[in-house]
Amino acid sequence: MSHSPLIQKTISFVKETLKNAEGGHDWFHIERVFNTTKLISEHEKVDVLVTQLAALLHDIADPKFYNGDESVGPRMALDFLNTQEVNEETIDHVINIIKHMSFKNSLEKNQKVFSSIELKVVQDADRLDAIGAIGIARAFNYGGFKNRGLYDPEISPKLNMSKEEYKKSNTPTINHFYEKLLLLKDKMNTKTGKKLAEERHQYMLGFLNQFYSEWNPQSLKTTS
Repeated sequence: MSHSPLIQKTISFVKETLKNAEGGHDWFHIERVFNTTKLISEHEKVDVLVTQLAALLHDIADPKFYNGDESVGPRMALDFLNTQEVNEETIDHVINIIKHMSFKNSLEKNQKVFSSIELKVVQDADRLDAIGAIGIARAFNYGGFKNRGLYDPEISPKLNMSKEEYKKSNTPTINHFYEKLLLLKDKMNTKTGKKLAEERHQYMLGFLNQFYSEWNPQSLKTTS
C-alpha cells in the first residue's frame, strides 16, 4: 500500500531510529499499532493524518529505555515533525497524544487531562498490541530483556499501584498480567477496540490456566 510522502518519511525515520530496539518495542510493534490504528479509524470520525503520525511516533523513545525520562519521546517527535513542515495544530495534537496515551499515565492521580477521538483510537491500537498472543510474547521478551523471573508463587501481584510504583516494579512477568495486561480490556475506548480486546483477553486467560497447570500439575488453578 502506498503512503503519502510525509507518512513514508515518518516510517523511514522510525525504522532507522528503532533499528536496535528491544523486540517488544521495535519497528514491528510500531507497524502493528499503525495498522490497527488504520483498522479502528475506519469506524470512527478521525483526523487520519493525526492518528497515523501519532501511531508511528508514539514509541520513538519509550521512557523505559531512557531511565524513565518521559520528555525524550515527545521532543524527538516534535523535532522530526518540525523538519517536515507539518502545520502547528497537527503537531500539537500528535505530541499531546504521545504524552497522554501510556498505561502508566492513566495511574497518575490528578493528571492534566487531554482527550480526543484520535488519542482514543491510537491508545486502543497500542493497548491491543499488549494483549493476546503477541502481548504474551512481548511481555516475556521484555521480562527476559530485564532478566526477570517467569513466575514466583511467593510474590503476589501488586494491584492499584501508583504511577511511580508501576515504573519501579520489577516483579516476575506473570505478575504483569494482573498488574496491567488483564486490565486493558476494560480500558478500551472504541467499539472496535472493545471487540478485538475481548478475544485477546480470553486467549490470555487460557494461557494462564495452561501455565499454572504445567507449573503445578497436581492442581489446576483457574483464573477469572
